[in-house]
Amino acid sequence: MNGLTGNDVIHQYLRHNKKFPHVLCPGCGHGIVLGTLIRSIHALSIPKDDIVVVAGIGCSGRLAVYVDFNTVHTTHGRALTFATGIKMANPKLKVIALMGDGDALSIGGNHLIHAARRNIGVTALVLNNSIYGMTGGQSSPATPEGATTMTNPYGQLDKAFDTVELARGAGANYVARGTVFHVKKLEKIMIEALGRPGFSLVEAITPCHTQYGRKNKFKTPVDMYQWLKKSAIDVERYEELADDKREGRLPIGVFFRRDRNGYEERYYAMKEALTGKGAKGGRK
Repeated sequence: MNGLTGNDVIHQYLRHNKKFPHVLCPGCGHGIVLGTLIRSIHALSIPKDDIVVVAGIGCSGRLAVYVDFNTVHTTHGRALTFATGIKMANPKLKVIALMGDGDALSIGGNHLIHAARRNIGVTALVLNNSIYGMTGGQSSPATPEGATTMTNPYGQLDKAFDTVELARGAGANYVARGTVFHVKKLEKIMIEALGRPGFSLVEAITPCHTQYGRKNKFKTPVDMYQWLKKSAIDVERYEELADDKREGRLPIGVFFRRDRNGYEERYYAMKEALTGKGAKGGRK
């Protein structure tokens, strides 16, 4: 399949069944993220049977039904707990936890912190649209301060989580952010994240015009993509800016990387040292 190009690549990885046409709203960036993920897997030549996509609840959770991998649609906020169990049971699998910002940072926030702390060999893909999109437009932990939502009609009072700083502080091996406007950069980030050991987190900024954009002075979905184009800046350039010049800018790129072995590798090395048996009980 590596000789394929363009949309032909994506179609080779989709389940062609009654799930189409998809359920995403016009202007939603989630489909762009899914296409980028598929192209990244294809670029690494990872067999379909070696991929497990674990999805939570929300608009992002719907994406798992479209791809022809091993997939699990889990309960709200628990994608990383299921992903951890799968990776520990079979470390050879490439496990991807696909979550929204509400799913990953609110009810699943504690799991995110400890998955990063353990440095479990899972790639966490957080689709951040700054809102609870599927359940009515409530504020999420990633909703910007001052933004208007269904639960904060006079403006969000809370400060938003910085997802990449949270993951880096908790101990993740690889932390990066991209946007659905900067597709090539996002694809490069995903390829690197999928190829690294330990816990990787990729935050993908993706617009939700239906529940967020039209309540916050974006007249069309195109305006939201134009905002991404205007506000995003490479993290290296962002760090060179004075504090007063950083206001309203969105740093993207790789924020942190290291090569420490994943938790599952260290666990099975300890098991072998104690029992003479490696992963899945098999004696070398």
